[in-house]
Amino acid sequence: MKFSEKWLREWVDPALDTAGLADLLTMAGLEVDAVAPAAPEFSGVVIGTVVAASAHPDADKLQVCEVDTGDSAMRQIVCGAANARAGLNVAVALPGGKLPDGTKIREAKLRGVASSGMICSAVELGLADSAEGILELPADAAVGQDLRDWLALDDTVIEIDLTPNRGDCLSVLGVAREVSALVDSPLQAFEPAPVSAEIDDIREVVIEAPAACPHYAGRVIRGLDPAASTPAWMTERLRRSGVRSMGPLVDVTNYVMLELGQPMHAFDLDRLQGPVRVRMADGQESLTLLDGETVTPANNTLVIADDSGPLALAGIMGGAATAVAPGQTTSVFLESALFTPAATAGQARRYGLHTDSSHRFERGVDPAMQVRALERATTLLLAIAGGQAGPVVSAGEPPAAFEPVRLRPERVRRLLGFEVPSKDIREGLERLHMQCDASNGALLVTPPSFRYDIRLEADLIEEVARLHGYNNLPAAESSGPLRVLPLSESRTPLTRLRDVLVQRGYQEAITYSFVEAGLQAQLDQAGGAVDLLNPLSAELGQMRTSIWPGLLGALQHNLNRQQPRVRLFEIGRVFRREGGELHQPQMVAGLAWGLREPEQWGDDAAPVDFYDVKADIEALFRLAGKGPELAWDPAEHPALHPGQGARVRLENGLEGLIGVLHPGLLRAFDLPQAPVLFELPLAMLEHSRIPAFEPISRYPSVRRDLALVVDESVGAGALCDIAREAAGEWLTEVEVFDVYRGKGIESGRKSIALSLILQHYSRTLEDRDVEEVITRVTRGLRDQFNATIRE
Repeated sequence: MKFSEKWLREWVDPALDTAGLADLLTMAGLEVDAVAPAAPEFSGVVIGTVVAASAHPDADKLQVCEVDTGDSAMRQIVCGAANARAGLNVAVALPGGKLPDGTKIREAKLRGVASSGMICSAVELGLADSAEGILELPADAAVGQDLRDWLALDDTVIEIDLTPNRGDCLSVLGVAREVSALVDSPLQAFEPAPVSAEIDDIREVVIEAPAACPHYAGRVIRGLDPAASTPAWMTERLRRSGVRSMGPLVDVTNYVMLELGQPMHAFDLDRLQGPVRVRMADGQESLTLLDGETVTPANNTLVIADDSGPLALAGIMGGAATAVAPGQTTSVFLESALFTPAATAGQARRYGLHTDSSHRFERGVDPAMQVRALERATTLLLAIAGGQAGPVVSAGEPPAAFEPVRLRPERVRRLLGFEVPSKDIREGLERLHMQCDASNGALLVTPPSFRYDIRLEADLIEEVARLHGYNNLPAAESSGPLRVLPLSESRTPLTRLRDVLVQRGYQEAITYSFVEAGLQAQLDQAGGAVDLLNPLSAELGQMRTSIWPGLLGALQHNLNRQQPRVRLFEIGRVFRREGGELHQPQMVAGLAWGLREPEQWGDDAAPVDFYDVKADIEALFRLAGKGPELAWDPAEHPALHPGQGARVRLENGLEGLIGVLHPGLLRAFDLPQAPVLFELPLAMLEHSRIPAFEPISRYPSVRRDLALVVDESVGAGALCDIAREAAGEWLTEVEVFDVYRGKGIESGRKSIALSLILQHYSRTLEDRDVEEVITRVTRGLRDQFNATIRE
């Protein structure tokens, strides 16, 4: 928010210079982003009146103007602006003057005609970014007076960056209240006098959505002068606040919003049909807004309507159909309403808008300000454009006062680390317009109507700290007993899991929990995605059901920056609605793309494949002591290449996925090569087996190799499982050491060679013991998979 320092000092004038005031605001939590002069340096510019304007004898686009600058003689000035005309008050740079860009004014001849000065535009004076001609000053401007003095340009514009909880400071009054409390300086009293009704005209107001709009005030004003112009003092204050002047009817509502924090709107009364209704849209109506865009308000969007349909998006933007027209509108209906944050939050973004009104309503507008702002706007508008006001029409009631919050002095001491006298606490909170009542050694503090952010005891303690000054808080070294918490041996720390992946070449990523709905549907078709009510953008409209979309986006980002080898992992939550409940399991996910190893002279530049990432997963499970119980099954998944995906599972039923990205998704992400992805529930890894001692057998082991011919569909893991089950406790290890397809093996079959290591803990195994085990294994494999011994 931007505001004029002089405007602020009309409300409260602390004994501080500009730098001190900026530091005070920043240290109180109202961070000052910028301090800049209200206008750049220029000199020798006075107010003049064009007495006569005639065409230049040798130039079609130039005029020769006779200008009165308050001197004894007229000045002849050649001007090229189309709007230069007799009777116009203008800004004149006299010879010897200097403009913001460094130009020095001197007497000269333009096309043979003497020119004694320069008639300036707002751009040339640094008062605007664009202009269609010279600066036109009002008729009451004092001829001969220095322009800087007349416009009070020796001022400073302060811009503050407010946190979302401090919507009460989105006005000059709000900032003044803060300054007054911080320096204990008197605040200019504000209570606009009610404007007496001179006409009986009213416009009925009906609130059909009281939860979204508890209070609505309005007033009819007729007989406005359409030729009236906004006074210079008001347009200057608007300019210094970053608001462009658009005529008295709009300028007054903007001015009151900046001054008091209450957004307002002016409807052209002659275009209204029937009562003004505050209701929810029906989802079928269309509305053309002031910016020319046509929208169809959703059925949970609050609108202002009449008998013809919606007139405005409540608290966001008015409609073109009832907009006031400069130079034409003579009767208006002024709106000053309270729209709740719950009703307005996110609604502007839904329609691609962000306005000063929506910014304030989303953060909370003072429920006690509607009628006061309406009276203030009426007073200003009648003073500028004349007219007659009708009575104030008010529908609904402002909400009840906030509930009191209990504040204990000992709690203040405990959180701030030093003793704050109870008297200072009470006086400080009362300076913030809070009502304080003693109650059993504590204070019952009732926040004022404009402080939506005071709900907890900690909120009040923050206010005490702000008033004391964060930079004045005493430094204290905290002390307390240290207690070493026990670490369960059966739990694998996340840091260990991260270390394993980092040691294997991965880098940790942190991606958004929000993803684009269409992309997520391609990667995960199981459903259950949670839609966001107020997404940051259309690309972030759903909560993620998988970490893969974020990692693939990070991969794409890295490839766009010419990274030749990418390995990323993330540990985070996914969100899925199942059976009416929201589940948020933690997952470990990763991807690998590019070369298996960094480029080097001693190794072939082979790309990473499925088995490289499979080894990375096995390393994680070995860390958790679960390597032996790990099982792998072929799996089909919409995000994975058919035939190149697998399901990794444990005996307890938990399972994850690994595979190569589907070819169709390569085009979606514009990837030249498919990455290998994996995603595992963290629950598969966080509980580890406790190491246990097992004695080493003193007796020799025996190895037997089996070459088995099985169908192509049979997995090696399934063969190993049956071998372990059939062999019994003497089998200490089973490994696959060869897979063969080709000559001697019929089509649709393959040969898998297993090595079985047998060992007894109390005796040497004899040949008949070994043969008995091998017989059981071969019989089990034959019965289960129709396996035959390869000849």
